[in-house]
Amino acid sequence: QVHLVESGGGLVQPGGSLRLSCAVSRTIFSVNAMGWYRRAPGKERELVARITTSSVTVYEDSVKGRFTISRDNSKNTVYLQMNRLEPEDTAVYYCNTANIVGDLVTPWGQGTQVTVSS
Repeated sequence: QVHLVESGGGLVQPGGSLRLSCAVSRTIFSVNAMGWYRRAPGKERELVARITTSSVTVYEDSVKGRFTISRDNSKNTVYLQMNRLEPEDTAVYYCNTANIVGDLVTPWGQGTQVTVSS
């Protein structure tokens, strides 16, 4: 069963913007904090932004002030607005739950590739 479907990635120049979307199964979305993760080439997957069910947000330092995570409870969708993109943001981006405790959803979605290059 597919629970997480990411979309919206692409190739963008440094300084550009992209908006990622993640459609989440309703039963998962409604009761979990959600997060955007990324895996850059040769690196471990990391959590870059988190949003609770009450829309409290937390960001990893390198994206603070540039990325905005949001959720639409009517669409069971979580978004990541990415502005002022840098080459270091190049990665495959995934969404998943992001609770303080608890398991991640498996399997992960396919992710969406973001490439920042001139």
